[in-house]
Amino acid sequence: MKTNMNFSKTYESADMSLCPLCGQPNNCAMEKEKLTQQKQDPCWCVSVEFPKQLLAQLPKDALGCICNKCVAKATQ
Repeated sequence: MKTNMNFSKTYESADMSLCPLCGQPNNCAMEKEKLTQQKQDPCWCVSVEFPKQLLAQLPKDALGCICNKCVAKATQ
């Protein structure tokens, strides 16, 4: 039970608008919709394939979306 409480605190305090790899804004439309309660166009990430090597770099406790710059850098 204690682990769930710690996870909840981490999740609540995490800035989901930042990329967990570079710390820059991730421009996640889904997160923006949650925060603003305003319907957004589909997020850029739904039309992108995330390279396995990029996903392997994510910290185990990563909560935010990877930004499009990190995805572009990984696919060069």
